[in-house]
Amino acid sequence: MSETTALVTGAARRIGREIAFSLAEEGVNVVIHYRTSSEEAAELHDKLREVGVGAPLLQADLKDATDLNGLIPEATKKAGKIDYLVNNAAVFPRGSLEELEFAELVDNIRINSWAPFYLARSFVKSHEGGKVVNILDTRVAGYDWDHAGYYFSKVLLARMTKMMALKFAPEFAVNGVAPGLITPPEGLDEEYLRNRTDRVPLKKRGREEDVARAVSYLLKTNFVTGQILYIDGGRNLLHELEG
Repeated sequence: MSETTALVTGAARRIGREIAFSLAEEGVNVVIHYRTSSEEAAELHDKLREVGVGAPLLQADLKDATDLNGLIPEATKKAGKIDYLVNNAAVFPRGSLEELEFAELVDNIRINSWAPFYLARSFVKSHEGGKVVNILDTRVAGYDWDHAGYYFSKVLLARMTKMMALKFAPEFAVNGVAPGLITPPEGLDEEYLRNRTDRVPLKKRGREEDVARAVSYLLKTNFVTGQILYIDGGRNLLHELEG
């Protein structure tokens, strides 16, 4: 059994699932965090066990203070120790700047900004060293007029990532991965991505495994911290021009 363990939040589905599976294929034990996707989490658990790594399940609602407070201690109890923390779980509600309500903004920040920061801080306080990767969004380089609350929360997390990298060094490295067109948002199909690939300099969409490989690199390298790695086909280069 591997001696290295990663906690991946929101690991049961989509990009989180690919990150978890990719790490498992590299021999890393994975604590599978999920909120409501219990069936998908159980299926992933079985697949990771087939690969030959540990894959304990951990249910928690990151919006709930009690669940959030207990997540790192419980993950450590299940796994023995945590070496890597991948903050992937997020909400992505639609809402314009003109319609943004305070409660909606708070909900976005609570899950997309505060929870990753709190988990990273708890990880640092309870372990002697490790790596943290926060999953961001290419939009942090520009604007997102249709998901204002989400956008603000990810920009905040991007700044937190750099501040944590400075504060938690040298024992901990903290970096971010900012995906672009990878998977369509919940409720939308592949046509959503096809209609947007012309806006990407490389004229194509990315794959979940592209994000997983970026996460793996940041977890394995020992001389990188405070960086945001854009996995977006160059889309971030256009944000300042297009907004």
